[in-house]
Amino acid sequence: MKIVIDAFGGDNAPMSVIDGTVMSLNKFSNINIVLTGDKNKINECLKGKKYDSSRLEIIHADDVITNDDVPTDAIRHKTNSSLVVALDYLKNNDDCVGLISAGSTGAVLTGGFLKIGRMKGVSRPALAPLFPTRTGGQVVLIDCGANVDCKPINLCHFALMGSEYFKTMFNVEHPRVALLSNGAEDKKGNELCKEVFPMLKQLPINFVGNMEARYFMTGDYDVVVADGFAGNVLLKSVEGSVKFTTGVIKEAMMSSLKSKIGALLCRKALKKVKDKLDYNKYGGSFFVGCKKTIIKSHGSSKAVTICAAVEQVIKLESNKVNEKITKTIESLTQNLGE
Repeated sequence: MKIVIDAFGGDNAPMSVIDGTVMSLNKFSNINIVLTGDKNKINECLKGKKYDSSRLEIIHADDVITNDDVPTDAIRHKTNSSLVVALDYLKNNDDCVGLISAGSTGAVLTGGFLKIGRMKGVSRPALAPLFPTRTGGQVVLIDCGANVDCKPINLCHFALMGSEYFKTMFNVEHPRVALLSNGAEDKKGNELCKEVFPMLKQLPINFVGNMEARYFMTGDYDVVVADGFAGNVLLKSVEGSVKFTTGVIKEAMMSSLKSKIGALLCRKALKKVKDKLDYNKYGGSFFVGCKKTIIKSHGSSKAVTICAAVEQVIKLESNKVNEKITKTIESLTQNLGE
C-alpha cells in the first residue's frame, strides 16, 4: 500500500511531517510512503532517524503553495510545488491509494477536485472530520467548509457518504444521521434545511432529525450533515471553545498555591480530558467523494497527527470505503436526480 505525503504542507513542515512519516514506517509494516518537496531539505531532516529506507521514496519539488496563494491559480501555475507534485503522483499511479497534506485547505480541496476528480454520481465532495464525543465515541461532521453554498441534493449526498463512511469505519450498522439546524423540531431551519429535511427522511439511512449545535459532541449522533458554511462555523466554534476552556482551566489551576496542589492531585484526570480533546490523535479530515483518498490534516499538525492520518488512509483502503460509497451513490442517483 503506497501513500504520498506533501512534506512541505503545514505550519510545522517539513520536520513534523517527516517525523510523522518515520513514525508511520516504523508502526505499519504494510505501507510505502512517497514524500514530495525539496529533496535536500528532506534528506537533511531524515539524518540520524531509524527507518526502512527501502519503503520511502522522495520526489523533488522546489516550490510550496502557501495560505496566501489563490488556490485555483496555485494548482494551475505552481506545477512544481510539493502539493501539486503529490496530487499528480496520486492521479498517475494506480498503486498509490491516498494523499495526506497539512497545507492550504483551499489548495488541497481545489487540487483534489480538479486533478483527482469526484466519484461518479457525487454532486460535490465534502470534508468530513472526526470529533470526540462525551460517551467515548466519535462523530463525523460533513461538510465543514468545502462547499459554502449548497443545494438539497448536495446535502443528500453528504448524508449518504457520511453514513457509509461511519458504518464502514466503526462497524456500526445504522449510524444516526442528523441535520444541523437552529432547533430540533422538524420545521426548524432555513430554507435549505426545510427543503432537504423530507428528502433525508426518504433516504435509506437512519435519519434522526434536526440537531442543535450544542448537542454535537454528546454522543447522541454519529453523522451530522451541514452545508459548508454552517459546518465550518460549528467546526471553528468547537475549536475555539476547547482552546478557551482549556486555557481558562490552566490559568485557574496556576493562580494560587492551593490550586497548584489541586492540579497536581488531579493531573491524571486532567490528562485524560486533554488527550480526549487533542485533535492531533484524530488524523485529519477525509475529503469524501473524490476518486481517491485525500486526507487534509490540520495546519498545525504534529508528527503524531501525520501518523494518525496515515492510519486513516490504511483503514479507508482496507475497508474499501470509497468503493462502498460509489456503489451507494450510484444506486440512488436516479431517484435523487442531479
